[in-house]
This record gives sequence, structure tokens and C-alpha cells, in this order.
Amino acid sequence: MSKILRLTLFKIPDPTHVQEAIAKYSSLSKDAVKNGKPYITSASANPTHADPRNKGYTLIARTSFESKADMDFYDNEDEAHGQIKAYLKGKVVDGPPLVVYMDV
Repeated sequence: MSKILRLTLFKIPDPTHVQEAIAKYSSLSKDAVKNGKPYITSASANPTHADPRNKGYTLIARTSFESKADMDFYDNEDEAHGQIKAYLKGKVVDGPPLVVYMDV
């Protein structure tokens, strides 16, 4: 089973909301639990530099998981991730975030 690295790119125009999202991601590794234990290997988020090449993306969240099954749990069942999604609802513009993931 391969470990998974996931990058999620957000278009959040308000810098205050970007900073608040970064704070929420900073504790995700301990807040997200599966079977009563933390399961996310690492989680962090950073703002992008202002540059026309970023196509309007202002925040990148990086999460890593031991398996694709853990990432699927994160997407569909994790309460801490659900809270982040609820917080960001209405703050992200131009459709849903761009999510890419890969084996590492």
C-alpha cells in the first residue's frame, strides 16, 4: 500500500479567511481521528505568493495519509475535515477546490 500526498488548492479572496483556514489546518493532524486515533500523517496549509501564474489560487493545503482508504475516510467521514469544509463554504470562489493526490 502506497502512502498518499494530497494537495488541495483554494481560491479564497479574503486574506483573513486564508489565515483562519491555515489555523484550522494546523491542528488537523491531531483533531482528525479514525477509530479513536489520529490517522493523518501530516497536515499544513500555506498562502500562495501573489503571481499571475497561480491562476487565482490563494491557499494550498497539504495532507498526507498512510493509504488511499485513509484519504477516502477523510473525504467522506472525518468530522474535523467536515468542520473545515463547513467553515470554507461560501468563502471559496470559482467552484470547488482543486484536489490532486499522488503516491509517495
